[in-house]
Amino acid sequence: MSDQLRERIFQELESITLIDPHTHINPHAAASTTLADIMGYHYYTELAHSAGMPREHIEEPGISPKEKVGRLVEGLAHLDNTIQLSWLLDICREFFGFEGETIDAGNWEALYDSSQQKMAEEDWEDQVLRHSRLEKVFLTNDFDDPLEGFDTDRYIPCLRTDDLVFHLGKASTRQRLEKATGIDVGDAASVVLACGKLFDHFVRNGARACAISIPPDFSPAPVTTGTVDPLIQRLAGGDELAAEEAATVSRFVFWTLAEFCSEYKLPFDLMIGVNRAVYPSGVYQGQDLFDKRVSLIQYRELFNAFPKVTFPISVLGQTSNHELVSYAWIFPNVVTNGHWWYSNIPTYIEQDTRSRLEAVPRNKQIGYYSDMYKLEFALPKFRMYRRVLAGVLAGDFVQGRGWSESRAIQFGQQLLRGNVERIFGVN
Repeated sequence: MSDQLRERIFQELESITLIDPHTHINPHAAASTTLADIMGYHYYTELAHSAGMPREHIEEPGISPKEKVGRLVEGLAHLDNTIQLSWLLDICREFFGFEGETIDAGNWEALYDSSQQKMAEEDWEDQVLRHSRLEKVFLTNDFDDPLEGFDTDRYIPCLRTDDLVFHLGKASTRQRLEKATGIDVGDAASVVLACGKLFDHFVRNGARACAISIPPDFSPAPVTTGTVDPLIQRLAGGDELAAEEAATVSRFVFWTLAEFCSEYKLPFDLMIGVNRAVYPSGVYQGQDLFDKRVSLIQYRELFNAFPKVTFPISVLGQTSNHELVSYAWIFPNVVTNGHWWYSNIPTYIEQDTRSRLEAVPRNKQIGYYSDMYKLEFALPKFRMYRRVLAGVLAGDFVQGRGWSESRAIQFGQQLLRGNVERIFGVN
């Protein structure tokens, strides 16, 4: 492959202004205020812990942001091979003028102080968005989020539903739902009514998607009101359900959400296969993994039942990606969505991207999302993806198939921006 060809395509992809279709940004504090906000990202804490740093050293209560950074710097030497550390260096070079090859004991304090001064500038958030060529950012909003106090054109609401589906048995969840909707959940009908209130609230405030993260053993299926009514009544009365009974309630709530996605014409983002608390002794957000028990065959009834609902699907492993490619190949309402979590490294991105570009209709692929918690991460993460994408387009399409550069670049633009606009109804 010609390095010059790949670089030309990359530079064209770099110039695209982005819409990030999935993040965990807090719109009230979107950008970082100290280097601790950046280095406290779970990738760095979990890698430092994995490399030998005690969890108590990382998460000691009451330590200052500067002290936390200093402690994490002690473990960076073990991480200099990782793509995640390259994100950190990219951020520090692009935004803070850092010129070092590594962040170490000899330079981190100067970097900390200069970065804090930069982040204190009044328009820092706008600077980050502008430099990252980032126009709009999808959020992950709790179902009881009032959606107030931020620009919903820039920060687009997304109804996150994990708690509703998997934790309705908790009194605290039902109390939050009652406070948000004014409906006291005591039976199946009240659950449906409350969910309808949530959808109305979110759509009126600019929401463009509903989303959920799903464990590997969950299989969506319709549940009759007669079956679930006594279970929800028991929950309202303070009873604790058996595991299979709780699963029945979860299936009922999930199916209800899919029905409202159909009614309100919202895509339903499914992030499938995460296994929570596999490593309970891990750092915060560094405890969850995946296994190969999950199969999209568990979702066949859902995909068939809701042909007018678009399901952007994220998966965690290579085996699941092969299956996702096949389902997106066949089902008109299944869309490949980004490169999630443990698949978000260049080797897996390249393999997954190559298979998707070869087999899935081009209008059914969302190339990438950042999954970030702070705005500064959009630049290095999307840059990583764009480099991989440029290589695949150059090697497989321009050189491999004889496409013109302009045709390959247009394909890349569709993956990065065009499909996001069309699938989620934003521009």
